[in-house]
Amino acid sequence: MPLQELSLFFPCHNEAENLEALVADALAALPALATTYEVILVDDGSRDDTAGVAERLVQRHGGVVRLVRHEVNRGYGGALRSGFAAARYDHLAYTDGDRQFRVADLARLVECAEETRSPVVIGYRMQRADPPLRLIYATLYRIANRIWFGLRVRDVDCAAKLFRRDALRGIIVHSDGAFFSAELLIRLRLDGLNILEVGVPHYPRTAGSPTGAGLSVIARAVRDFWSLRIGLWVSRARTLSRGRALLNDER
Repeated sequence: MPLQELSLFFPCHNEAENLEALVADALAALPALATTYEVILVDDGSRDDTAGVAERLVQRHGGVVRLVRHEVNRGYGGALRSGFAAARYDHLAYTDGDRQFRVADLARLVECAEETRSPVVIGYRMQRADPPLRLIYATLYRIANRIWFGLRVRDVDCAAKLFRRDALRGIIVHSDGAFFSAELLIRLRLDGLNILEVGVPHYPRTAGSPTGAGLSVIARAVRDFWSLRIGLWVSRARTLSRGRALLNDER
């Protein structure tokens, strides 16, 4: 049974080659996922023609496809933050603009959410289509989050996540970098929310170039990781109050 409402957003950085197929996939899959839906493209300071392609898609699919633009790159977490803030509907989901996930596979998360009434359902990549070095980084990162935060999820950064809007009210996140997803899950767990996991396929990138494993990205994630961990030790209340709300919510 489809959801009543769904906001689906995509963080995009230099994904001009992927956007046409991405939006076509989304618009083909979404009628089976929700009665009312919207697609939000977040252009995170791209240097290619991502913004131009996105603007043409907005004109072509006015009212359903929307564009949020960052004039300068804010980082992966910053792009996700803008997606959450722009979303208008009762359920929010995101996946990446690189098409390594298929929108139709979000049906697995929707089905789980409907059957269990869980407010948060996240994917885990059943077989990651990533280079070996990236797999090593991901394993170490997952272990570190489990040891230092007790975050027991299989795939922290899997870009297939579904949230009920009311689960995100009052949730704030400090990081704007690659640690954003982990911090969000940590804070949801600290808030007592149950997080369910569902396996999803992962596909090789066929266009564009990955930007998420650069040294500056990793260094920023390490800094944010330890800032939260040390802050929770030193002053839990002050640390948990540090950050910005995810929702731009007057509802």
